[in-house]
Amino acid sequence: MAVFDRDRPSWERDGRDWPNRDLSRFVAAGGLTWHVQEAGAGPVLLLVHGTGAATHSWRGLLPRLAERFRVVALDLPGHGFTDPLPATSLPGMAAALRALVETLGLAPAVVVGHSAGAAILVRLCLDGGLSPRLLVGLNAALKPFPGMAGLIFPSMARMLFLNPVTPRVFAWSADRAAVERLITGTGSTLDRRGLDLYRRLFQRASHVAGALAMMANWNLDALDRDLPRLAVPALLIVGEADRAIAPETARDVARRLPRARVERVGALGHLAHEERPDLVAGLIEREAQGLGVLAPAHLAGEAGP
Repeated sequence: MAVFDRDRPSWERDGRDWPNRDLSRFVAAGGLTWHVQEAGAGPVLLLVHGTGAATHSWRGLLPRLAERFRVVALDLPGHGFTDPLPATSLPGMAAALRALVETLGLAPAVVVGHSAGAAILVRLCLDGGLSPRLLVGLNAALKPFPGMAGLIFPSMARMLFLNPVTPRVFAWSADRAAVERLITGTGSTLDRRGLDLYRRLFQRASHVAGALAMMANWNLDALDRDLPRLAVPALLIVGEADRAIAPETARDVARRLPRARVERVGALGHLAHEERPDLVAGLIEREAQGLGVLAPAHLAGEAGP
């Protein structure tokens, strides 16, 4: 599918008041130009968003985590302000991310992925591209859709992706009401600022095409088979009101992982980290402390008991 420059998010126009804009830079890696944000000092923590999102998804979580970590976030290929890949797949996304991590010289101690972003990180860990001490999945998409849904949904996404008109039609129709319905359908409730940032991206056909390309080429069968080989300790944070991925899925995944546990977080939806960044940051910090990645807060010079 051809992607035209005029259909892509513009940093000068769409990024003029981008969340945490002062932390942004552009990095060439693996033949792509990536939008990257970085803040803080301490153990390296890598943030990877899910399908259809971008670094704005971390607008509340990134500054909070940067109090104790060196946080690096990015726009995935075809999303936000990062170039698209010629062909999108889970192994392809993982390989592209590996090129960026190597270019930046990162050795993350903690990796955090939302939804499909968690699948990319798991694939990269399994393939030897990352060796973190903790992997956190936020409403992680780590299993294929059950039954016929596993056949129908990717096929539908592929048909939509192959139609060059689809992304532009979606972009033309992405008014505030439509975006609010889409977000509400995930079980999450965002403020007006959060909705407007998604709307800004969904009004750009290349961003829509990037999301459709991920869905059209997203085969989790191999990842599902390989999950028991994941040696990295994993924390699966699950919003109990998630309508995009059944909360029970996390328990099934955790049973198949050598070192994993599930943390369920109240009446939050698929975008729990946007609804309650303070809560999610605290859970990540607590898990990192338990593994010795972080010193206890009071030993790090912060207020404590």
